[in-house]
Amino acid sequence: ALRQISQRTISTASRRQVENRVPEHQKLFQEDNGLPVHLKGGAMDALLYRATMGITMFGTAYAIYWLVISSMPKKQK
Repeated sequence: ALRQISQRTISTASRRQVENRVPEHQKLFQEDNGLPVHLKGGAMDALLYRATMGITMFGTAYAIYWLVISSMPKKQK
């Protein structure tokens, strides 16, 4: 009985008709406007790109800092 109820609920759920926006995105990303593909999505793409680059640069600098600190001999007291 429980199996029938769950199947009925899933199969009779209302399905929204979603508009196919793939052609719009294809036009946007194939447009020759001089931008790299990872920035063609607009301001949010640029923000995410810059945040990713900032975090990457910080992480790289932090790793190099600790490598330099670790390579130095400890001072004897």
